[in-house]
Amino acid sequence: MSNKHQEIERIAEKRAKTTPPPLWKVVLLNDDFTPQDFVVALLQHFFHMDEAQATRVMLMVHHQGRGICGVYVKDVAETKVAQVMQFARQHQHPLQCVMEEN
Repeated sequence: MSNKHQEIERIAEKRAKTTPPPLWKVVLLNDDFTPQDFVVALLQHFFHMDEAQATRVMLMVHHQGRGICGVYVKDVAETKVAQVMQFARQHQHPLQCVMEEN
């Protein structure tokens, strides 16, 4: 195999390797109005947390002003944020959910 052929193969191999997509954090923000039990239920439903884990995240939101619900690829994070916001509005709570690059 010629050097040129080896170089072409090496370049093709390098291009074939893909980098994983960037990840995004889904974050709940404290608002002092949304009931804590609602936040726990929301975390269990949308983020599949058990009660203990959901309670820990809810307390982080309550005491630190924000809590990470999960880390996802961008499309999934956007969907989670939209679902949480829609659910909160349907139940007339001002809860805010945002996404941040990880």
